Amino acid sequence: MDLINNIALGFGTAMTLSNLGYAFLGCLLGTLIGVLPGLGPLATISMLLPITFGMDPTSALIMLAGIYYGSAYGGSTTAILVNLPGETSSVVTVIDGHEMARKGRAGVAIATAAIGSFVAGTVGTLVLAAFAAPLAQMAFRFGAADYFSLMVLGLVGAVSLSSGSIGKAIGMILIGILIGIVGIDLNSGVQRFTFGVPHLWEGFDFIVIAVGIFAFGEVVGSLDQDEPRETYTERVGSLMPNREDIRRMTPSILRGTAIGTVLGILPGAGLSIASFFSYSLEKKVSRFRHMMGKGAIEGVAGPEAANNAAAQTAFIPTLTLGIPGSATMALMLGAMIMHNIQPGPQVMTSNPQLFWGLIASMWIGNLMLVILNLPLVGVWVKLLKIPYGVLFPAILLFCCIGVFASQFATFDIYLAAAFGVAGYVFRKLECEPAPLVLGFVMGPLLETNFRRALVLSEGDFMTFLNEPISLTFLIIAAAMVATASLPLIRKRRDEVLAED
Repeated sequence: MDLINNIALGFGTAMTLSNLGYAFLGCLLGTLIGVLPGLGPLATISMLLPITFGMDPTSALIMLAGIYYGSAYGGSTTAILVNLPGETSSVVTVIDGHEMARKGRAGVAIATAAIGSFVAGTVGTLVLAAFAAPLAQMAFRFGAADYFSLMVLGLVGAVSLSSGSIGKAIGMILIGILIGIVGIDLNSGVQRFTFGVPHLWEGFDFIVIAVGIFAFGEVVGSLDQDEPRETYTERVGSLMPNREDIRRMTPSILRGTAIGTVLGILPGAGLSIASFFSYSLEKKVSRFRHMMGKGAIEGVAGPEAANNAAAQTAFIPTLTLGIPGSATMALMLGAMIMHNIQPGPQVMTSNPQLFWGLIASMWIGNLMLVILNLPLVGVWVKLLKIPYGVLFPAILLFCCIGVFASQFATFDIYLAAAFGVAGYVFRKLECEPAPLVLGFVMGPLLETNFRRALVLSEGDFMTFLNEPISLTFLIIAAAMVATASLPLIRKRRDEVLAED
């Protein structure tokens, strides 16, 4: 009964005229950014964070959430029509989606992505509504040591489940934590890593980090790529799947929804892993697996359902525990902090309209995506023809205005530019910048709970092992590190044996 009342409260909040407008704007912008190759939700949310300062917190989060799952859908359009993923979660959609476009079935592929995204988004939202309250009640039992270990687990999950080198991911997290503790220590009043610069006494602004690392870095990185784009503008074809298409896509959508729902909850898993896992499963269990890679509709339906379901359930640890499971969720967490909303289980009790209004807006947003995007396929196709040289200077200008407007400090623009250079260098060195943002957001919370736990235990480090919940989280974190390290150990052992 409480769940029904909470959902009713959420829809009452989300269905106001202003919040419907912000949900529509978020979905539109998210799809627009998802369509443009080289950009994504990280860059977009980073650019638009400054304009949310004067907005109501509920409206701001509804719009940012719409950008997040809107871009997860929009990336599929680029993947299908241009053979370039507009967003990382759409990488596997390229394989079969573009082959369908080459056969004149681009419209069916786009419609399949829309249907799969809506079904998966609806299920993901229901799971979020059902499990958020019990998880929040459990979180109220956590002490300082438990929260510290939970944050360690979240950071370890981001490392072990991210692509690329584990060592580089750990290094990026440590850099993020160090950047996060710059400023005046609230306990001792001592300046840390400020180098005598007054602008750094309060630490780095979250917007400066986000815009610099992601927006500036993504723009420069995209300009560095000079790949020809083959766009199928004349052969989009009918958007209506036939009966055989529906029969084949339905099991794949259900499997992708189940995979994305589970993986979205896990810290660090993200949309990309959900998509890859779903595609791998389809290649093993689908009756038409022999057609995978040759334009099979299952290769579009499963991954698109998985990434949209994961986009919804990723909010569960972020909203209920205050632990972002991905870099985009870290941006959402940062937006809550900027609006003086303390993330964690108390959000549900202290601000229920925001919490349940955001959840209800997700279902409304997924419906908007279907209604909005299918008729606008022609618009997105024409948008893909805009030269990068025209598009990206406008994005950079908008970013600079947003960074300056946050605190009206020219110094912030210089800092954002410096972080933009760092973001570009990180990409060249194949270091994912996402763990850095996770470390930056969670670093101060990690330090606060670590010191609080030691104060309560009178300096006894065994407090982290004596508390059952804390010990459980640390054991899981150690198991994840060991599991992720096994392939590296085997590879190193094989290299040593080969040298002998």
